[in-house]
Amino acid sequence: MDGKETLKYVDHTLLTQTATWEEIRKICDEAMEFGTASVCIPPSYVKAAKEYMKDRMAVCTVIGFPNGYSTTAVKAYETKDAIANGADEIDMVINIGWVKDGRYDRVEEEIRTLKECCKDKILKVIIETCLLTDEEKIRMCEVVTSSGADFIKTSTGFSKAGATFDDVALFKAHVGKEVKIKAAGGISSLSDAEKFLELGAERLGTSRMIKLVKQEKSDGGY
Repeated sequence: MDGKETLKYVDHTLLTQTATWEEIRKICDEAMEFGTASVCIPPSYVKAAKEYMKDRMAVCTVIGFPNGYSTTAVKAYETKDAIANGADEIDMVINIGWVKDGRYDRVEEEIRTLKECCKDKILKVIIETCLLTDEEKIRMCEVVTSSGADFIKTSTGFSKAGATFDDVALFKAHVGKEVKIKAAGGISSLSDAEKFLELGAERLGTSRMIKLVKQEKSDGGY
């Protein structure tokens, strides 16, 4: 798989606190030029990005980000607002404290609530793998499968670590067949991106891939 093919699986991402409209517009231009799966941007820029790209590219945004401990009511409002502004895909962060408390019922109920808000829009569930034990990760695979969400996602990229090959392999072994996998956080090379796809990921959250593909092209890679 060459770099251009890999980009079809990428959510081209900019979620830094200092992100400006000029920077958001740039990643929108890059996403449209290189044909990524979506742009993943802060909620405050969703409406402007949607209007700017005129439905030429899917817009993804984040909910309860990055800590996940907003109330369900707040996350539901955020989700409805993002969709009203034009978001096509929602990446939500679970309440990690509830996982640590063993309250998987509450976690599942919250995911179900947000999926109802999303209706036919894609919902990805960020479980922040670097903060969970393997047992907790497996339980979350079961919860996400039962909840009706579309994707399970490894990481926000704002915690101690990002996606690992082991976590994507674990997801693949334990998540339901109808649930897709998104690897995100710290994906820093084309070879790593391809490995995540080989292991079963169907989306990659990263800010680096287009830059790497441009480099590959300039080096005569394709």
